[in-house]
Amino acid sequence: MKKGLPEKRRCARLASIFKTLSHPQRLYLLCCLCEKESTVSELEKACGAAQPVISQHLTRMRLEGIVESRRSGNYVHYRIADPVIPALIRSMEKIANG
Repeated sequence: MKKGLPEKRRCARLASIFKTLSHPQRLYLLCCLCEKESTVSELEKACGAAQPVISQHLTRMRLEGIVESRRSGNYVHYRIADPVIPALIRSMEKIANG
């Protein structure tokens, strides 16, 4: 029974990541970040959502370890935290497209 516990923790972690990725706006933001590091204002222009909404999504993804940020002067730049994420998104696209 104890042998299954680490597996359950990994599954719970994966489920949390997939839940975060399941929101269309967050997934779109990630697709944009797969292309290049961006500020909130750049992401706002790209997706047409309001700055507070984008910031909330980015905060959630940062807490999940999906994106990371760096400050440069008055700007915060966001990027994908794990290089596996773009590959995961491409795999999900292939599954969705059949």
